[in-house]
Amino acid sequence: MSSPNQPANTPAPAANFITNIVDADLAAGKHAQRHWAGHPGSAADHAAGPLDPARIRTRFPPEPNGYLHFGHAKSILLNFGLARQYGGRCHLRFDDTNPEKEEQEYVDSIIDSVRWLGCSWEQGGEDNLYYASNYFDWMVAFAEYLISAGHAYVDSQSAEDMRANRGTLTEPGKDSPFRNRGAAENMDLFKRMQAGEFADGAHILRAKIDMASPNINMRDPAIYRIRHAAHHNTGDRWCVYPMYTYAHPIEDALENITHSICTLEFEDQRPFYDWLLERLAEGGLLQRPLPQQIEFSRLNLTYIVLSKRKLIQLVQEKHVDGWDDPRLPTLVGARRRGYAAAGFRLFAERIGVSKNDSLIDYALFEDAMREVMNESDQRRIAVLDPLRLVIDNYPEGQVEECFAPNHPLHPELGQRSIPFSRELWIEGEDFQEVPEKGFRRLFPGNMARLRYGYVVRCTGCDKDENGRVVAVHCDYLPETRSGTPGADSVKVKGNLHWVSVAHAYAGEIRLFDRLFAVPAPGARREEDAPEVERDFLDDLNPESKSVITAQLEPALKDAQPEQRFQFERHGYFVVDPVDSGAGQPVFNRAVTLKDSWGKGA
Repeated sequence: MSSPNQPANTPAPAANFITNIVDADLAAGKHAQRHWAGHPGSAADHAAGPLDPARIRTRFPPEPNGYLHFGHAKSILLNFGLARQYGGRCHLRFDDTNPEKEEQEYVDSIIDSVRWLGCSWEQGGEDNLYYASNYFDWMVAFAEYLISAGHAYVDSQSAEDMRANRGTLTEPGKDSPFRNRGAAENMDLFKRMQAGEFADGAHILRAKIDMASPNINMRDPAIYRIRHAAHHNTGDRWCVYPMYTYAHPIEDALENITHSICTLEFEDQRPFYDWLLERLAEGGLLQRPLPQQIEFSRLNLTYIVLSKRKLIQLVQEKHVDGWDDPRLPTLVGARRRGYAAAGFRLFAERIGVSKNDSLIDYALFEDAMREVMNESDQRRIAVLDPLRLVIDNYPEGQVEECFAPNHPLHPELGQRSIPFSRELWIEGEDFQEVPEKGFRRLFPGNMARLRYGYVVRCTGCDKDENGRVVAVHCDYLPETRSGTPGADSVKVKGNLHWVSVAHAYAGEIRLFDRLFAVPAPGARREEDAPEVERDFLDDLNPESKSVITAQLEPALKDAQPEQRFQFERHGYFVVDPVDSGAGQPVFNRAVTLKDSWGKGA
């Protein structure tokens, strides 16, 4: 069995409501008169440039404070895919406005992961890799404009007072006693904040909107705070830093982004996004048309957690072996496990994009991986539970070559030679001394085919002092070798894979399974009493990783890091890039040949 179970009808790509928005914008010529300076810039910068050659511009804007996960993959593929589909550009932008949590290590990892997924920010002669921290001069200047125009003020309340005066979902907030400071005083204070005169938290710059707004996010949100902290990109130049909700829309506008696509949790922030850009455009600082924020539902998969807090806990408490543990839903972990980048793309295409939150069965993700790997991965033989098979009537010391296709779907990839000898390794499950009903492989008196080799008849077995079978004996039928006229002279129902004992490579195999044993880790269950509180760690799967020594065909000894194969009957495996050595590859199982978690499995 070398092919995974696949649905009879391949699912069609799912709907993507964002394409309807883009189609309408393009049909109306909404962005046709947009200019592009060749780099991010203000309205004046872009006005001096030619018309933008990109029909649309999207962006993937991660904060470099951790490793990307499966949810980020959905966003990456969506944004870069839209740009590709519409003859646009997608920018990779690091939202690095929080100096205390961001590190170069994460920047490098993000770049590597985006490239691994097959996406590029180098398009049409442009290199659209940007850092929000390079826009700090613009952000400060725009903040000063807001102050001068009466749209921002310096608030000197304590954090506790600000929190108390913010109001609730049902009660309006209260104006700060500093809300009516004059523009000149506000400007002086903001300049002094920039100069480092004040301690962290002494003052904060707020937008002046409406403290009675039913949307709490519009109740004079903070836009600049004091932070005496070194930044990975700008060093010690700044001691004031913009808030994300202020910085993000400005970044989009400076980069000429047409469609700013984010997840649903930012929907309540859209009114401030629009308010801020309108105020700055009114002042002639930003080019119209302004970016449009569009929200979609984030990825939710069964059997995993994507919460950054929970992922950090898993790593820090050593429930997993680091951020690249193959069981983690991080992209570095996925790559190390052997998941295919093309599998992510196929999965994203199938689930589509919508505004409806839903929990997607992990089996759909694995099915996409199987489909891609089945098409791409060459076949090899591995015996995971080795049991010695002795062919008593085969000449001692004789070795002959058997030939197996590298890929049954791609004959152009040719064949490989597999040594055949008197003693072979077979799977322990392929022999039963007393066969159960329907068992078709080896048992005393029964015949089966050694794949790519001969038909053999089982004659008995050897046991140790504990009654455990340690060797199986058989005779071979010389006229039945595969690829010869006699191959079909004897009909058998069992088909076994094998490797020669004398030639096999004893290699380490890591069998990975789902990290959690239940579809929704930490969620309440129907049978739970009202007082029961579950911890997601209680749902860890204790059998999510096992390490075995398997017997592999000799060609696998020279396998290279990240090289992936289908091990016949067992699944898809990759050479671990971290722990493998020259001539000593360690293999990780990416996915089984079929869903072992499905009903009736």
